[in-house]
Amino acid sequence: IPKVPPGPNITATYGDKWLDAKSTWYGKPTGAGPKDNGGACGYKDVDKAPFNGMTGCGNTPIFKDGRGCGSCFEIKCTKPESCSGEAVTVHITDDNEEPIAPYHFDLSGHAFGSMAKKGEEQKLRSAGELELQFRRVKCKYPEGTKLTFHVEKGSNPNYLALLVKYVDGDGDVVAVDIKEKGKDKWIALKESWGAIWRVDTPDKLTGPFTVRYTTEGGTKSEVEDVIPEGWKADTSYEAK
Repeated sequence: IPKVPPGPNITATYGDKWLDAKSTWYGKPTGAGPKDNGGACGYKDVDKAPFNGMTGCGNTPIFKDGRGCGSCFEIKCTKPESCSGEAVTVHITDDNEEPIAPYHFDLSGHAFGSMAKKGEEQKLRSAGELELQFRRVKCKYPEGTKLTFHVEKGSNPNYLALLVKYVDGDGDVVAVDIKEKGKDKWIALKESWGAIWRVDTPDKLTGPFTVRYTTEGGTKSEVEDVIPEGWKADTSYEAK
């Protein structure tokens, strides 16, 4: 297969224009993609709410080395005959480097089938690869979904790794800082991998910590004391 160079990066600009892409699917026919229901962003349980398996891998200009994690796209197809032509929304939760098109979505089996006419999901999946149209949209999580900070496994008083998920709006995060209660100094976290940000420090990370995150569109938000004193590794902390 001849290699096709990737297109320009898809950024946090929103409009009515649809772009062309190729689409494939992976994993189980009605599944969420990866065998472990995770992916290269570091999210887990993408088969469950709020992602509900409406997920996929983006190629380089969509995944953007992890900076595209959590971004949302409307996708639709008109060919073959089993395509409904109706737009559905998917979340970027994984990476895909197949050089088959400037823009390529390798979707979960569930998301791929959701572009079909009712009852023709498996017929559409049997096409394997198709042309679709896509556009970036703002993420709208179901009511009751809380912005969540997952302290990753291996975190300890001198190393903190945070996964930020369920960000409304742009969906993706380009900077994370933390500030300990009673102190004025913000500590900038570095990109680790996927949607995970980390800090290594000789000073003990006791908490509680306020987390400040910046989305790709430049929106800065602070969540006060969301990481408590005595925080634990492999634990999720929700914004109030």
